[in-house]
Amino acid sequence: MTNSNHTAGYHGIDIGGSKMELVAFADCDGALTEVFRERVATPGDDFAAFVQAIVDLVAHGDAVLGTTAPVGIGLPGVIDSASGRQLSSNVPALNGRLVAQTLQQALQRPVGIGNDCQCFALSEAQGGAADNAASMFGAILGTGAGGGYCVGGQLLRGFNGVAGEWGHWSLPATLLAQHGLAGYDCPCGKTGCLERYVSGPAMRKLHMHFGGDGAEPLAIVARANMGDAVAQRTVAVHLDVLGHALAGLVLAYDPHVIVLGGGLSKLPHLYDKLPAAVKRHLFPGVHVPPILPPRFGDAGGARGAALLIRQHTKA
Repeated sequence: MTNSNHTAGYHGIDIGGSKMELVAFADCDGALTEVFRERVATPGDDFAAFVQAIVDLVAHGDAVLGTTAPVGIGLPGVIDSASGRQLSSNVPALNGRLVAQTLQQALQRPVGIGNDCQCFALSEAQGGAADNAASMFGAILGTGAGGGYCVGGQLLRGFNGVAGEWGHWSLPATLLAQHGLAGYDCPCGKTGCLERYVSGPAMRKLHMHFGGDGAEPLAIVARANMGDAVAQRTVAVHLDVLGHALAGLVLAYDPHVIVLGGGLSKLPHLYDKLPAAVKRHLFPGVHVPPILPPRFGDAGGARGAALLIRQHTKA
């Protein structure tokens, strides 16, 4: 594809534990238009190979765009605000590394790194399910639980860059006792983190806790709809705990829209039953905002990363 009419370009890269994907976007009058996409395996244990793979992907994207485009990258984990080093990534080669600085030196252009959940939120805030909303929260329900908060279509990252990490709020002891749940340890080092009860793997663990076989969430919901008592209890407890968690988001951020992401966002019953479940955990007079499915689904990470670097370079 030629680029004679492109006014600018941005690369968005979505990094996962097994694969990474670059999407090159032309910025035409403020609208991002995809012009190139390439996916390769993630060199998870070799930092030099990881950097070279990024360099190669970006070179391919530059050739299509016809310009040296800024690069936005979305990846799991956080960046230590003091040292600038990557922490808690599911790509072992990145942990403890100065990823942004290394890539800026290798690529010789602006590079911005954001949490993958924040990139999802930004994508849904600009052209997605929450387009034109005054504020929105993107709540990821995947292998963990994370999110991002946008106001006026702009991502707010906070002092540490971790605004939206609701998955590491603690579930209160009263709710644990009410449902007969244990305080599960979290890889972050804390105990009782919300993501250990509301994520996809957590739903399977709840099913086993109540005497089930730990089936996939879609199967658990299907069994519940057919009258299976263990599955019904699993779905009910998961819904109540998730309702409590989202009620906390309403009280903390008061978003105009909540957009769900991750694998559990595909469960239809959440959009039917979550508003009432959230309402049960709010005091009178506080209303539940619309809870919507994502417009871009799994494709939002790279797009959000491109939007993130555009936000940084235009700030």
